[in-house]
Amino acid sequence: MPKRLKKKARSRAASDDFFLPELCLPEALLGLVLLAELLVLVLVLAEPMLPSFNWVRLALTSLFVQWIVLLSAALLCQLRPLLARLRAALAGGICCALVVGLTLAGTAVADHFDLGGPLPRDGEVNLYLRHGLISLIMSALLLRYFYLQSQWRKQQQAELRARIESLQARIRPHFLFNSLNSIASLVVIDPDKAEQAVLDLSDIFRASLAKPGTLVDWGEEVELAKRYLSIEQYRLGERLQLDWQVDEVPDDLPIPQLTLQPLLENALIHGIQPRIEGGLVRIEADYRDGMFRLCVSNPYEEVQGQSPSRGTQQALRNIDARLTALFGPRASLSVERRDGRHFTCLRYPCARLTQEARAI
Repeated sequence: MPKRLKKKARSRAASDDFFLPELCLPEALLGLVLLAELLVLVLVLAEPMLPSFNWVRLALTSLFVQWIVLLSAALLCQLRPLLARLRAALAGGICCALVVGLTLAGTAVADHFDLGGPLPRDGEVNLYLRHGLISLIMSALLLRYFYLQSQWRKQQQAELRARIESLQARIRPHFLFNSLNSIASLVVIDPDKAEQAVLDLSDIFRASLAKPGTLVDWGEEVELAKRYLSIEQYRLGERLQLDWQVDEVPDDLPIPQLTLQPLLENALIHGIQPRIEGGLVRIEADYRDGMFRLCVSNPYEEVQGQSPSRGTQQALRNIDARLTALFGPRASLSVERRDGRHFTCLRYPCARLTQEARAI
């Protein structure tokens, strides 16, 4: 069973990289229909002008071209997984041949039933040649456009991956240095706890570096954050109180790695560390209608002359940039203060990883 899933996953990945888009999708069909109608207008206007516009000719030509376009889209949509296994040039040639074949077959049917009006016998060859050349030129131009669009998307994805890796690389040393500072404060006070904190930090980085991808499960991210909090708990003791309200979030929900930890670090630096009595850090998260929302809040008191941590602000900017790069413009990170508390919230659209696996 795992081998079968892996084979299907590889097949789907190859299909996703194929230059020919999913022509069965509504957006693609609408674009093809509009493009076909523009072609019909060009063909009709290219004919000799009559005193009155030939609306019947326009309707018959439109019907013929739309049928060819829709049949070609349906056939290529069904053959797309097979064509994706071939070289791009060979797949493009087969696509052109299929479209030309359907055009000639449609021309034969229309000619047999006189759907375009009776034609002289000596004009049949010119009609088939004309339709065949038009379909060949249009399909070749459209496939070339699809290919260039595919190459542009691949380049954009490569640049996006490089940008995300750069942002991720900036967060990891920032996380390491702040954790080491927390451990250093324990060495003199409680060496045993400092040793345990080092082991926790080792486990955190082992889990972080073992994951090759950018996204991890929500459950893994929570476990990583709790290990970080255990290190800070050694230093802050009872001053640090936690309230987790994340039961509504599935464990397999995807989240960028090292997202929750910087938010918690921000809450500890600004909300717990400056206060003698400490305070409550609340972590709230939910997942509804395909939208994930996460809020980390802490007590807040305005202190004159207090300057924000540059490192923490840099981490928050990196998180915001990664969310936008991964999930698009609907992703956001906001900061606000109300009712004596500081809120750092993020939200982005996503699908559960198990749902994606079932679709394979």
